[in-house]
Amino acid sequence: MEKQPKLLVAQDIYKNYGNISVLKGVSLEVNRAEMVCIVGASGAGKSTLLYIVSSLEKADSGQILFENQDISLLSNKQLSNYRNNQIGFVFQFHHLLPEFTALENICIPGWIGHKPKKQVDTKAMELLDFMGLADKKDKKPNSLSGGEQQRIAVARALINSPSLIFADEPTGNLDSANATALHELFIQCRDTFNQSFLIVTHNESLAQMSNRTLHMKDGKII
Repeated sequence: MEKQPKLLVAQDIYKNYGNISVLKGVSLEVNRAEMVCIVGASGAGKSTLLYIVSSLEKADSGQILFENQDISLLSNKQLSNYRNNQIGFVFQFHHLLPEFTALENICIPGWIGHKPKKQVDTKAMELLDFMGLADKKDKKPNSLSGGEQQRIAVARALINSPSLIFADEPTGNLDSANATALHELFIQCRDTFNQSFLIVTHNESLAQMSNRTLHMKDGKII
């Protein structure tokens, strides 16, 4: 049986900001249905690495392959399509749009991707149900708890069935009970949808629940 390529492979990533060397030749890989956490002290370069491998920032040098495709060779249109369909994002702050309902917030990436409205609405309701938030579909973000808002953000990241979700300190704004619930939700997503995750976190318990943990220090994985 032919071996599937790694989902994401980053090789020798370097990044400087002025005279400050933030990433010093970092390499990593993520397999399908795998949760990988990156941990380390503030200033280690974790978030910079995440933004570069997710295409939100450019490296000074190095290569990033997604399903064997070098993402630096994509046109702007192809890159937009890649970001909207192949990958998803969950940040420390949920970034939900206050004027839209929970259901509408989840649907937005599907609408941007010009998917049929009925198909997007159906998938969004299925995700709300999976999150245990079906009764909140018509609520605006300001009437939801912090944990509920972050679950809606996760559902939004899942709406286009991405291969890989990048998460930057996803529990950083949550209390310990909601953080634990979000960890368990990530595990469920991995096991139910074969979802892959690359997560930057300070949360040791989340790191312990992952398939692999990468430790960063001074711009390198140690």
